[in-house]
Amino acid sequence: MIKLSVSQIIRKIEAEETFHAVSDDYSFTLKIDNYVHYVCGAVHDGHQFRKELWDNCLHTEYDRWYEEDPETKKMIWSHPIVIAGCDSRFEYDLNRFPEDAIFDTAWGKQLWKESLTEEQKQKSLKKHTNFYKVVNALISKIEEKFGVCIVYDMHSYNWQRWEREVPTWNLGTSNVDNERFGGIIESWRHSLGEIKLPNGIKSTAKINDTFYGNGYFLRYITNNFKNTLVLATEIAKVYCDEYKQIIYPEVVASVECELKERLPQHAETFYNTFQGK
Repeated sequence: MIKLSVSQIIRKIEAEETFHAVSDDYSFTLKIDNYVHYVCGAVHDGHQFRKELWDNCLHTEYDRWYEEDPETKKMIWSHPIVIAGCDSRFEYDLNRFPEDAIFDTAWGKQLWKESLTEEQKQKSLKKHTNFYKVVNALISKIEEKFGVCIVYDMHSYNWQRWEREVPTWNLGTSNVDNERFGGIIESWRHSLGEIKLPNGIKSTAKINDTFYGNGYFLRYITNNFKNTLVLATEIAKVYCDEYKQIIYPEVVASVECELKERLPQHAETFYNTFQGK
């Protein structure tokens, strides 16, 4: 992996170079092993939190971890194109519109002892802006090269806070073209529901049951690229103990192994169905 500026990353994408890079401010990573018709993203995988904000933050390190999506990058790392955030959503949230990306309160609790300065906010928002400059260049290149693109937008959620039974997998589709893509969405839901997990963990999959696909990553791509489908794919945090902050590596590995097979197969079906249409 090499450290590159945003402009250098974009030039490499435009030249169709393969590379593994971290942005020069260490806010995101991008690896491209091969230019294919699908992209994997893990915008909430990051846990970094800028040191100048530590003493001003009312949320603990555990509070932040609890609301992030740990291990989601690892679950999709085997795929050819993976873009992932490195910073905590508590600094700025890549999955929210720029005007809402910096929290004042988070999950019902005030976030800062004292309000952030404008300089502090702009430092974070610059990273948000740069991430989407790269997203734009990446999806532009994939659509240019293949005509269509499918993005697997990987997230996780805290299932134990719900007072009803919730699915292992949830697809949020309220902001994509369900009339056009309904069949391929349903095939992804069905495939996720077939996943075998260790330790007796069942695998169920539903659409718009817990979350609806309202994130900015999905909406930015959907609004700017008419031949790209983004599948907001949420896994319940069955791969960790939410309350003890313990990761179950055998479950993470199982998810990664299952997605290694299922995700390219689904992406190929998507390409064969929509390429040239």
